[in-house]
Order: sequence, then structure tokens, then C-alpha cells
Amino acid sequence: MRSGRGGTGTLRGPAADAAYGNWLTLGKDGRLSLYAPADDGVVRWTETAVGGPAWSGPHLHPVEGMTHLTVAQGADGYVHLLGRRERVVATGERGVEILHAIQYQTGRALADWRSIGNPHYKHWEQGRGIGQPTGVVARDGTLHVLVRSSGGGLALRREDANGKWRLWESLRQGGGVDPMPAAVALNSGRVEIGAVTDAGLAVWRQTRPGGDFEGPHTVPLHPRRGTMAALETGPDRATFLWADPAAGGGAAWRPGGWPVPLGGSVPEHPYALLRTTLDGYDYVVVAHRDAEGHVVLGVGATENEAQGFWWYVLPERCLGSPALAHDGEGRAVMALVAPDGRPRVARQEPGGGLTFARWDTL
Repeated sequence: MRSGRGGTGTLRGPAADAAYGNWLTLGKDGRLSLYAPADDGVVRWTETAVGGPAWSGPHLHPVEGMTHLTVAQGADGYVHLLGRRERVVATGERGVEILHAIQYQTGRALADWRSIGNPHYKHWEQGRGIGQPTGVVARDGTLHVLVRSSGGGLALRREDANGKWRLWESLRQGGGVDPMPAAVALNSGRVEIGAVTDAGLAVWRQTRPGGDFEGPHTVPLHPRRGTMAALETGPDRATFLWADPAAGGGAAWRPGGWPVPLGGSVPEHPYALLRTTLDGYDYVVVAHRDAEGHVVLGVGATENEAQGFWWYVLPERCLGSPALAHDGEGRAVMALVAPDGRPRVARQEPGGGLTFARWDTL
């Protein structure tokens, strides 16, 4: 796959938006990379040194006709890129396929883009109704690709750490699955998945690392579609977060408990999530885009949401969801795609608490 300079770094056209998932990643060498969709492929920026502030790029990784870029990273540091593409197949029909590529080393070219088909691989016409891919990487390096099927269920395909793909699996559910489920890889090796459905909130969980998924267990909760996110907040324990328009803000929930209102404004997209230490205490940092296009930052004690979140509306505006990560020096970093299509990055300022004061345009 070719890689080259991508011009000014401005993202243009309908793809001028943020990717889905963890599109700001920390490599094994301590440098950050930022990925964004463009009309003719994927563009990437990479820190030139651990902790920045300089970046190289944009570097273009061409792929024709791909939309809905999703980024997932495993504990091994490998970055997986997933996309949805429509194309004309051998029969002359118009079909849809899910594309996959890997970046093994920070700043290097991607491995070749490859098609992993779709859950309706024998019926191209039916397959045109599938959703965008969601990806999560288990601790052992197994990539899990989730796609809403044309019938409204949830389909799964897995690639193990040796690059061998299993067949598509159906995570059986009555239908009406949100095309943007939330999946989290736990440090125990298990994966958990949550998705809004017509019947409520459905959760699938592995009983052991690498095993089959049991469920769905459906609870009568109705998050806003397209806003689910998930994070490990305790040993082998996931917390799901979403928009709750009835409460006028966000909510957090762990299986077996009740949703806790987070306050703030109603997110337009899934929260960006980061668990970090501030002033010696364990906190969850969330960021999202509000209805006015502003970036909103929230901070609350991990698994103590009832004590309240602190919310800040930043002057910066963005397209899609912002991203959060730690840099190679342990500082929290936020990235966004500005309304002009240029990525911007800010780092945690020295001192107590969490402040993003200086924004650099890439």
C-alpha cells in the first residue's frame, strides 16, 4: 500500500469528520499517532518525538470509496483500521464490504487493505443494508469486528493474533440493534459488548477469554442511539456511558446496578473516555461534542459517579467526537477535528487538576 504526503492536511468533503473509536493512539515507542478519514483514504499524523510537540504528516494511505473509518488498538500496540466500502462485485451488482488494515509500527506504512466481506457474503443485495464496523482488540491480540446486519441483528467476526479469520457469527437478538454498539476489552482477557435495541439495552459478555459470547441480557434502559461508549473502571468490570435526553445529560451504568446521571449537556456522539490519575486520585475523563458544536470536558471519580462530574464547555468546536489518550510522558491529550477540517491537539498543563490551555493545529 502506497503512503505519501497528503497536502495541507485539511480534510475535505463529506469525509471531513472524526473517525470512530480510538483514533488517537499511543505507540510502543511512546509516540502518538492521529488518524482521520479523507475522501481518498486515511490520513495520519505522528509525533516526531515522545511528548511532542512537533508532528510529521499528513501522510495519506489511499483507499478508494471507503467511509466510516473506525480505529481500534490492542495491548500489543498494533492499530487496526476498519471501514465500510460499496463497490461493484464480479456479478455486476453493487455490494458492501468491510475493509481492514493494520499499522504494526508507529509512523510506518500500513499493511495492505483487505476485505473481510460482510455477514451476508452470499447475498450481495441483502448485504447493502449492513452498518458501519466497530472494532475492539482483546488482550491476546484478537480483533473483534462488530457490524449490524441487514436484519437489524449484530454480527461478529474475529481475527486471532496470528491473522486467521473465523467465520461471521450471529450474536442473536430480536432486532433493531443500534449500528454503533460499544465494546470494551477487559484486562482479564474478556470482551463485553453493549448495544441499544428496540427492546432496551442488550449486553453480551464472554465467560472466559477467547470464548463464545453469552446473551444478550436485556435490561429496560433506553439510551440515546449512537451515543454508547464503554470503559473498564475496575478489575474485570465495565462501565457503559451514554446520552440520556430525559435527564438532560449523560448517564453511567454497570451491569447489576442502576444508571447514574452525570449531568452536563447531551452528547451528540459517543463519549471519548480516558481513565487517569489526577492529584493522586483515580478519575474518568470524558469529552464530547454538544449540540452547538462545542467540545465539552467532564471529570469524575472512577466508579463514584453519584458524587458528581465537573463539566467545562471549551471554546473549541469540533466535527464528530474528540479523542483522548495519554502521551509518552503520561499526560492526558485531547485531539479534535476543527470545523475547518484541520486536526488540533492539546496536552494536559502542569499543575493540579486537568487543564488544556494550548492548542496546536496540525
